[in-house]
Amino acid sequence: MKTLRACVVVLALAAIMLTACAPAAMSTPTAVPSPTVAQAQTEPTATTSVAQPEGCLGSAETALVDLNCRKITIAVENAYPPFNYIATDTGQPGGWDYDVWREICTLLHCTPVFVEAAWDGLIQAISLGQYDVAADGITITEDRKQVVDFSDGYLQIQQRLLVRKGENRFDSLESFVANNNLILGTQIATTNYETAAKYLPETRIKGFEQFPFAVQALLSGDVDAVIMDEVIGLGYVGENADQLELIGPPISSDELGFAFPKGSDLVAPVNQAIAALKASGKLDEYNLKYFGPDFKQP
Repeated sequence: MKTLRACVVVLALAAIMLTACAPAAMSTPTAVPSPTVAQAQTEPTATTSVAQPEGCLGSAETALVDLNCRKITIAVENAYPPFNYIATDTGQPGGWDYDVWREICTLLHCTPVFVEAAWDGLIQAISLGQYDVAADGITITEDRKQVVDFSDGYLQIQQRLLVRKGENRFDSLESFVANNNLILGTQIATTNYETAAKYLPETRIKGFEQFPFAVQALLSGDVDAVIMDEVIGLGYVGENADQLELIGPPISSDELGFAFPKGSDLVAPVNQAIAALKASGKLDEYNLKYFGPDFKQP
């Protein structure tokens, strides 16, 4: 997952498969095509509501658990496509998190209230109860479990290397590590950065505030590869197929979940909703829509 710092950015990245999914509005880097791009914010801990309550979804009669139109504040960064982003053509937020949480609230008869929040400090903010839940493609880890509760995992993902098209100096993380001249890019304060640090000294890792910046650095030759979650990498490749590709075997397999304050009464009903979305095939539909046909669960 990702982080953010003091800078208003709008990046140009790309629409993923059936939907335009990418971050929006950062002085658009010329090397990356510009459709939908996600927007960052000005302060690491600042939050800005990017959508009014969308109204109560579902009904008491059909709800798995009736939350009686309760407003659920859902923290998203809006800079992590295809999970969440701001579309440059409409200025509207969207992504996997938005669609899936609307489905969850339909099943639980609640009102989704999406709130933009920087990744940096988000886990702490959840632990303090500043939001009801954090989406944002969060990897479930033992360290994070110490401070927040997680839903059941909704997606199993793998970390991969994103490289410039035609890269022939290495074909795996192992061969990358063996070449001391190579620099690996990734986003700071993420599990991707943690993985990079397991294999490489800090001097060979270049951290960025957001993945779009890391990808721009890759395209400009400032780094030699970027380690990221495969579902995110597929989006960049989809819109830059002539410039980028994913190579090598999976580096790790991780499970994503929604994060809640400790003891939250939302965990059990959300788990019921996740199970129902899996059973109905609805979750697979959104995975196809946002991650494309090349995505397969590990």
